[in-house]
Amino acid sequence: MDLESVLKLYDYNVWANRQLQVASTQLRTETFVAPVPHSFGSLRGTLVHILDMECAWRTLCQHGTLDAFGALDEASFPMVGALEERWKEEEREMRDYLASLSDDALQGYVRYTTDEGEARERLLWHCLWHVVNHGTHHRSDAAAILRSFGIVTFGLDFTRFLSEEIR
Repeated sequence: MDLESVLKLYDYNVWANRQLQVASTQLRTETFVAPVPHSFGSLRGTLVHILDMECAWRTLCQHGTLDAFGALDEASFPMVGALEERWKEEEREMRDYLASLSDDALQGYVRYTTDEGEARERLLWHCLWHVVNHGTHHRSDAAAILRSFGIVTFGLDFTRFLSEEIR
């Protein structure tokens, strides 16, 4: 995979996250944090998990440490606005990191050891692709939660992103 493709996928990831953030602003705080039988227990929990994993995987890729996994506390985001601000910060950090990469760097390895002591080795671009794929999975959970609250959500597909991008 080349850097141009990774950047396009990351643009999609940001676009899709923002769609959910905008839809979430239609909710009262009580609804945003209300328990639901999905994913991470609430819409807030699901969105914080997506952001937490984006931060954690960037930190692993950039600095070679697992310390950022699970670092975000959902209670730190009582309202959508606080989450949006932290997501903007992560977007800037990820864009700065991606700007430092080359096509050759994407073929390099990220090596780490899981909490269970298992050594892992992944190509950098595989890790970056995982961030987008993981977000896609949990964004579908978040969209289902929003629909259960009566919020109309639109498709979050990559092709929709491409169509909106060229308008």
